[in-house]
Amino acid sequence: MVRASTQAESPLIRSLQHGGVDLSVAEFGSGGSPSVLFAHGFGQTRHAWAGAATALAARGMHAVTFDARGHGESGRPAGGEYHMEQFVADLGALAGELQSRDGRPPVLVGASMGGLLGLMLAGTAATPPFAALVLVDITPRWETRGVERILGFMRAHPDGFSSYDAAADAIGAYMPQRERKSEASLRPLLRQGDDGRLRWHWDPALLETVSHETERYQPQLFEAARRIKVPMLLLSGGRSDIVSRDTVKEFMGLVPHATHVDLPDATHMVAGDANDAFSDEVSKFIHQLN
Repeated sequence: MVRASTQAESPLIRSLQHGGVDLSVAEFGSGGSPSVLFAHGFGQTRHAWAGAATALAARGMHAVTFDARGHGESGRPAGGEYHMEQFVADLGALAGELQSRDGRPPVLVGASMGGLLGLMLAGTAATPPFAALVLVDITPRWETRGVERILGFMRAHPDGFSSYDAAADAIGAYMPQRERKSEASLRPLLRQGDDGRLRWHWDPALLETVSHETERYQPQLFEAARRIKVPMLLLSGGRSDIVSRDTVKEFMGLVPHATHVDLPDATHMVAGDANDAFSDEVSKFIHQLN
């Protein structure tokens, strides 16, 4: 089901049914192939990519973002069961749909969890699901302390917030480098419950399943990275607490044909902290593929 935009510059919003849930998908621009498929991080939504997707569309590209299952406007499975295999399969279904439409695989831009899903899919699929991969501040090994900080924030407000201002205060304390969130920018990130409280858009059940599965998948991620032959770009944040010099060095040893670019002013939230520089590097990388 496709709902057309009311404004020319707005994305086209549609849904893709897969694995028992509806995935909310947004398409920016109508440029030539390959499409650029963005996969967000754990606890984020497709809106995290709005700035980058808009920038690439303005440069004549076709950018596609989506909410992972249990996030944003996408469905939540009955029983609250989440496994990494489901997320990988969802990504594969969307990549396959774009390949059928374009006649060639999309380029994946994956941040954090989205990058790990892309690594797993690309390293295990019988045929390459992506023309190239851009990993955004993630490698098969990550700094545990940074992950614990993220999960700590996600668990910090189980009862939600009384107002958008209260939510903005919490985000400001967590990401002091960012401008204060407006109510308009917070609306896609929060849901109002029957009690009137505002809670994050993601299913709380995710914290009891997926957040514990990445460690189990780490050996497979190393093997998957070694098998990937398509072009790869690692974009890391110079102020990140998830990716470090050691994890970057290890990754470049696993994938010697990859390119690494450090954005010194960015934290783990690379696209949000340095969207212009981020979009420039992604655009440059994609143009070099042709």
